[in-house]
Amino acid sequence: MREERGTIAGDYVVNEALELWGSVGGNVRVGEGAKFYLRGAIYGDLTVEYGGRVHIFGRIAGSLTVKRGAKVIHSGYLGGDAINEGGRLYIDSNAMIKGKIKTLKGETKVSKLFQAPPPQED
Repeated sequence: MREERGTIAGDYVVNEALELWGSVGGNVRVGEGAKFYLRGAIYGDLTVEYGGRVHIFGRIAGSLTVKRGAKVIHSGYLGGDAINEGGRLYIDSNAMIKGKIKTLKGETKVSKLFQAPPPQED
C-alpha cells in the first residue's frame, strides 16, 4: 500500500491501494479495484465507484457518494450528505455526519453507540 503525505491541489483519482495522511483541495474519486484509507482531509466530495473500497478516519468537507458495488466504512467527519446508490455503507458509532444519510439502493448500516443495555449482575 502506498502512503501519501502532504497537500494535493485540485481533484484526485485513486486507482491503487493508497493511505492518505495529507489533504486534497478538490474532489476525490476512487476507481475500480482501489483501496483508499483517508486519515487526512478532503475539501471537496468523495465518490466511490464500482469495486472501490474506502475507510474514512479523517474529514470530508463535502458529500460522500457510494456507487453500486462499492464498500465504505465511515469513522470520521462528513460535512455533507452520505448517499448510497447501491453499495455497502457502514457508519461507525463515533462518526459525525452534518448532512443527511440517503439510501437510494444498497445496504446502509448505522452503528449505535449503545446497542444493548449492559448486563446486570445478580
